Amino acid sequence: MIIKSVIRKYEESDKEAIQEICYLTGYMGESAKNFWRHKQSFVEIWMSYYIDQEPNNIIVATMDDKVVGYLTGCLSTSTGPEMEKIMYAKIVKYGLFFRLGTADFLFRAMKDDWKHKQSAKGGFIDERWPAHLHINLLPSARGTGLAAILIDNWLTRLKKFNSSGCHLSTISQNTQAIKFFKKMGFRKHGEPLVISGMRGWNGENLQQQIMVLDINSTK
Repeated sequence: MIIKSVIRKYEESDKEAIQEICYLTGYMGESAKNFWRHKQSFVEIWMSYYIDQEPNNIIVATMDDKVVGYLTGCLSTSTGPEMEKIMYAKIVKYGLFFRLGTADFLFRAMKDDWKHKQSAKGGFIDERWPAHLHINLLPSARGTGLAAILIDNWLTRLKKFNSSGCHLSTISQNTQAIKFFKKMGFRKHGEPLVISGMRGWNGENLQQQIMVLDINSTK
């Protein structure tokens, strides 16, 4: 059976689908419910800025007309989403310190902040790599080449705007993701930092790894 795959610009009708994918893949490619059980606040934290402020920088992947993945991006992180402010606003809006499924994570994050001298905080700002991206695909779309095409489309867009570089953040323990991003031309930048509140399958601290790509180094 031939499957029709398409990469295209975001349309308003895609909103619900990409929010669902965001939640279903929010924990190293698996569901965010593994650490954050309030779906609405999660998708608002990670998707609302891009949908409301930079929809032109969202690229969608479909298979047989079903949305199976997306890439959200920002041309200038310095003027983009302020994640700590967004997180705080959603904590207040939804009373997340008093909700089962989010309170444990937030109190654990507070303990981690006190325990670790260095932890991942907010966005990564560096004029050498001003743009950033987030990419998520459903399991059915992985290994199909769609992720590479999404990133290629994003890098083409950055070249159009004469961007000097792009960065992303991933979890250092997610070796498959790091391997893929290296294949796409990204390289590790700096030492990984503890992500406050986050834990792996065996209860270990998870760490954020920044990866960068110089636009003039790509074909």
